[in-house]
Amino acid sequence: MAAKSLLHSSISPKPSCFFNSQSNLINFRTSQLGFKPRNLTTSGGVKWGENMSFSTSRDVITKKKQQRGGVVRCTAEGIERSLLIGGGRGETKVLVAERYKVVALLACVMCLCNADRVVMSVAIVPLAAKYGWSSSFLGIVQSSFLWGYIFSSVVGGALVDKYGGKRVLACGVVLWSLSTLFTPWAANHSTAALLAVRAFFGLAEGVALPAMSTLASRWFPSHERASAVGISMAGFHLGNVVGLVLTPIMLATIGITGPFFLFSSLGVLWMTTWSSMATDDPRDSPFVSKSELRLIQAGKTDSKGKKGKLPSLRLLLSKMPTWAIILANVTNNWGYFVLLTWMPIYFRTVFNVNLKQAAWFSAVPWGTMAVCGYIAGKASDNLIKAGYPVTLVRKVMQSIGFMGPGVSLLCLNFAKTPAVAATLITAALSFSSFSQAGFLLNMQEIAPDSAGFLHGISNSAGTLAAIVSTIGTGYFVQWLGSFQAFLTVTAGLYFAATIFWNLYATGERVF
Repeated sequence: MAAKSLLHSSISPKPSCFFNSQSNLINFRTSQLGFKPRNLTTSGGVKWGENMSFSTSRDVITKKKQQRGGVVRCTAEGIERSLLIGGGRGETKVLVAERYKVVALLACVMCLCNADRVVMSVAIVPLAAKYGWSSSFLGIVQSSFLWGYIFSSVVGGALVDKYGGKRVLACGVVLWSLSTLFTPWAANHSTAALLAVRAFFGLAEGVALPAMSTLASRWFPSHERASAVGISMAGFHLGNVVGLVLTPIMLATIGITGPFFLFSSLGVLWMTTWSSMATDDPRDSPFVSKSELRLIQAGKTDSKGKKGKLPSLRLLLSKMPTWAIILANVTNNWGYFVLLTWMPIYFRTVFNVNLKQAAWFSAVPWGTMAVCGYIAGKASDNLIKAGYPVTLVRKVMQSIGFMGPGVSLLCLNFAKTPAVAATLITAALSFSSFSQAGFLLNMQEIAPDSAGFLHGISNSAGTLAAIVSTIGTGYFVQWLGSFQAFLTVTAGLYFAATIFWNLYATGERVF
């Protein structure tokens, strides 16, 4: 009786690998082995025959389950494993967390967002030759995208806070894909039509960054947020590579309409997946698991206020951390758009390389920027997990993001070959990607309930700076016949913004 009691206790609670009753187990063991247990016991009092049969029957049952195919769950050791079994062979079933699917879709749409912008930066060279545009007018055409972008940033950010990122981003993709499709027609029709279509294109794209930032903050715990933004922005930077490499190839093979039609079609393709998979909040997703939802919610340190309720503009502008973010956005956009819109022209005019070569020289830096942006986000998350203050981490990352480009642009004035110039531009953009773990994340930290609105305000200021820098570069080049003066001005702005950021930025909640 003691031995039977001990045997009974050794299999309770019953593992899911075995039959539901002890008698079935013993009968199964007897019929398979052809003999009954012997009264041999170990020093612990357990019958040797029963223990041996127990182990052997488990193997037999496992083999039978493998033969008929199914899911084997073994909970006897407190471990649950899912195996795809068929034909006696097992394969591990890999489940991708839902938040990684969301960030992958965000990276794809950010890639598309920037690729659509870059198409015009390359296509403008043959367009200018065809219509006889001057360097100063090139700057106006390039900046027309920003005319609409500056107005949609604040409104788009507020809409994201009120209605969520999913719907606002979807509407933006539809509108900017249509604008991309009609750009060649507008250029052929009239200059006014081209400027209007590009301005509408910017109006639609103004919602992209606030929506991405807000969705990343909702779907990821605080200690993974920088990495999520890094992945999304890696897609954004890779959009430059895709646009700069594919556009000249398609221009040469298909013509002006080719790249515009391609990228507008990709927008429609992305929409079909986004509409069925994404939600504004992981709690609303039918696909997210309970364990993943617990992980996301446990990692949230910011409380949620009343949805759609925004702080006043006077309140936002009364705090110096807000101005630190605004100046950082101004500086980042100033340098970013100078490099984005003028690099193909820079390589052609300064080093006399052809359009395809200029695209390659311009594309390589953006690829490295994508990698460095993710590294910056991962490093930021690791530092915060290690216990470093959030404020210190944001200041260090933003300082790297400004000092690095400033020094690189100063050195660019002395570049004598396209290879050296490409190396320095690569360094400038690689360092600037650290800003993603600086001011871009800082908006969610100082104003978690109205980050979209704050993003819109700072982005509008940054867009105004981008307009000035894009047009200003054209006039500087036409006036002085050189890029050097404007590169020096841009470097000085980077240095000044670094000082202001370190004086007034904070990682604590302000609003």
